[in-house]
Amino acid sequence: MLRFIFAVGFAILYLIVGIPVLGIEYLIGKVNPQKRDISSLRMVQWAFRVIMKICGVKADVIGYENIPRDEAVLYVANHNSYFDIIITYSMCPGLTGYISKDSIGKIPLLNIWMKRLYCLFMDRNDVKQSLKIILQAAEQIKNGISVCIFPEGTRGDSTEMMPFKSGSLKMAEKTGCPIVPIAIYNTRSIVSDHFPVVCPAHVTIEYGKPIYTRDLPKEDKKALARITQNAIQEMLDHMEANTPSGSSSRLNGKTPESIPAKTAVKTSDITPGTPKSSGDVGRAPAAGYR
Repeated sequence: MLRFIFAVGFAILYLIVGIPVLGIEYLIGKVNPQKRDISSLRMVQWAFRVIMKICGVKADVIGYENIPRDEAVLYVANHNSYFDIIITYSMCPGLTGYISKDSIGKIPLLNIWMKRLYCLFMDRNDVKQSLKIILQAAEQIKNGISVCIFPEGTRGDSTEMMPFKSGSLKMAEKTGCPIVPIAIYNTRSIVSDHFPVVCPAHVTIEYGKPIYTRDLPKEDKKALARITQNAIQEMLDHMEANTPSGSSSRLNGKTPESIPAKTAVKTSDITPGTPKSSGDVGRAPAAGYR
């Protein structure tokens, strides 16, 4: 319970202290919008990393080198916890807008930071507004800003994925951008199963090989949701098969680094803007993004 209180307290403090920072960022943006965008991104990523530390969350990252560095992408992930957003956003190599439910956009101060970082708010009950958001997200991708979506539409109540909503992947079809599937494992154990108690957990995030939509046959373009979900499910099945019974902190008694054909790093080893020699894992240079 204390971890939850400290995490929420830190988040509120960050938002309050961030009020003058937002003003400074606004002025910076008048002169250099790119510098404003990147500095805002890095500040929020730092805050998310602090929240992870407060909550005792450790993450192994596999396949980080699969993220294309020279173009905007569409990240597609399964969704079981609010921590899915915190963890994956802390790892984004460049500007990335998340598509969130519209109710989040009503939270004061948080909504300003989210809009500053190109997040979009979707009303799932309004088909016309949802289509408008998808088209807006496609424009962001064309402008070099990656987008992250959770096509299940909501957080799942179990480890089994719900069917992906095919319309949410239309932005990839319209822009021809690569789809990067993300498999997120064990985030439910942090808070979802026992809210508001926060439990320390060891989670695994795997970035799959990018799906280059522009190279797909017409039939496969119509089945992007199924193809992407199958790719994520395959990664999740692999994680599950290699996790000992009663243990979520290691995969089959070995670190993810030892799994063949995979590259894994800890989140603490990923520093924005700093290339890594191990597995060629690193942050994309800020110049590669708008």
